[in-house]
Amino acid sequence: MPQISQLLEVYGSQFFWLLLVIGIIYFGIAKNMVPKISKTVDDRQKRITDDLAAAQVARDRADKIEEDYRVTINDARADAVGKVASAKAEAAKKNDAAVKRADTAIGKKADEADAALKAATATALTEIEAVAAEAAKDIVATVSGAKVTAAAAKKAVKAAF
Repeated sequence: MPQISQLLEVYGSQFFWLLLVIGIIYFGIAKNMVPKISKTVDDRQKRITDDLAAAQVARDRADKIEEDYRVTINDARADAVGKVASAKAEAAKKNDAAVKRADTAIGKKADEADAALKAATATALTEIEAVAAEAAKDIVATVSGAKVTAAAAKKAVKAAF
């Protein structure tokens, strides 16, 4: 077979040209494409690092804002509690003053009512004594037939009371 003997001659030159083309492609890619790809990867890595740093800064800022918010809320709550306590104390003071005024007014009315009751009692006793004296005078006249003066009947009724 004559083709087999030519195999090394034909394939040797093809193998040489194949290695030459692959070497040119390899060095072409290594010199032109690899730096571009490396630059793209480095840019992407830098962007990711910058984004992570910006996110951390934003997170720290958000944490600071939240802390300030909580401090403000707690201060507002404390202020509100103080104002409520102050309002309660003021309302209690006003209520105590109103109760004292009402107690004074009720005391005055009770004193006036007591004085009126004493006056009415005295008037009623005077009238009862007068009626009792009149009745005693009539009873003595009816029972014994003796005549008793109005002054003596009053004196006897007063002594009995």
